[in-house]
Amino acid sequence: MSRLFIFHPRFITLLLIILFLLGFGTVGYMLIEEWEPLDALYMTVIGLSTVGFGEVYPLSPAGQIFTMVLIALGLGFIVYGLDYLVSARMDRLFRKRRDMNKIAQLRNHVIVCGYGRVGQSVVESVQAGERKVVVIENDAANVARLEKTSVLFVEGDATRDEVLLQAGLQRARGLIACAGTDSVNLFIVLSARALNPDLYIVARSIDANNEPKMQLAGADRVVSLYDIGGRRMANIMLRPYATEFFDVVTLDNGVKLWVEEIAIREGAPLVGQTVGEADIRRKTGVMLVGLMRGGKNEVLLADANTRLQAGDQLIVLGTRDQLDQLAGLAGQQT
Repeated sequence: MSRLFIFHPRFITLLLIILFLLGFGTVGYMLIEEWEPLDALYMTVIGLSTVGFGEVYPLSPAGQIFTMVLIALGLGFIVYGLDYLVSARMDRLFRKRRDMNKIAQLRNHVIVCGYGRVGQSVVESVQAGERKVVVIENDAANVARLEKTSVLFVEGDATRDEVLLQAGLQRARGLIACAGTDSVNLFIVLSARALNPDLYIVARSIDANNEPKMQLAGADRVVSLYDIGGRRMANIMLRPYATEFFDVVTLDNGVKLWVEEIAIREGAPLVGQTVGEADIRRKTGVMLVGLMRGGKNEVLLADANTRLQAGDQLIVLGTRDQLDQLAGLAGQQT
């Protein structure tokens, strides 16, 4: 019996029903026949299991009626339990097949490895940005939580190549490794980078000393939750309104406005134009916030004379429709 099945709500329900029937029968015989607890429990087990052993002591008329009721309950439980367990298994198989079919059709989605507290927050934020997400998880309790949601997921070990491929790694936009330990995240990064050299990978790091190792393994960005948390607290104190604004436009699902980055592809209409000539604001409604060039972690404040190049990353603010229009001009498929 798998660990996941033990944690399944249906299995727990059946276990509680068994305990209730055992208690009901034991107390019933103790009250009706005035038997000792062990004799009453033994007779209850015989009645519920319908094995046909003899009575412990001769039964009174009331005891005989109670025994018939107990046997009927035992038979009913067997029939109900078998149907309950089989339907639970079929439900899981049906959902797994349905999810795998949906995952096979995804493009430019985000794979999240781990559905703990951090992973759940990541999934909510990715979905708030209207991005498709696939979770990889092998912990039984977390899988049980995923089954109660509409999130697409693959049950398995994210360090294994076949599991990553089932999640659509070769068609994904990026991968976020947020398992509970640095060692697991390191192996996830190694496996993902080997399978897809062009994948954008973000990894969670608990120990700051492991960040260089994850970068060597292939992570594009390594995030220390303690470092990020400290910076955020400082920003809330020093610039509360600016922090709240960016929270709204990047995290709030109720506001249809996003800060996004869009890469300019080779041969796109924007290549070779200056910012002024491109006139992005008038054509698409998108506000150009900044520009990143050459893979450096710094934002350039582009003026009207800045000439756009293939590979430039545009940091922009706009609605999803506006961003899709700009993505088309940048040579991306929307």
